[in-house]
Amino acid sequence: MHTCAQTICAAFGREDLLEDMKKQSGGRADGGTCGALHAAMHLAGDDAPQIEEAFRTALGATRCRELKGGDPPVPCQLCVKTAAELLEKLFESKA
Repeated sequence: MHTCAQTICAAFGREDLLEDMKKQSGGRADGGTCGALHAAMHLAGDDAPQIEEAFRTALGATRCRELKGGDPPVPCQLCVKTAAELLEKLFESKA
């Protein structure tokens, strides 16, 4: 079973990042960023700010604590789904 950050990396064929991303989940990424978002931004490279802004627009926050503490709280599954969809759209637009 993967963490949120690992799930994003695995879904995009980056198994080489799984061990490092394990440490970035559960709000432990820089600044408390959602792990799924952190992984998506890592994979997006120079387009990371675009992913971050789209994630914030979609879910209302980027930090794990804010997402989980909202009313209603945002489930991890939705964070992972949103991050994956945004990353997929980014990659499709570059193809």
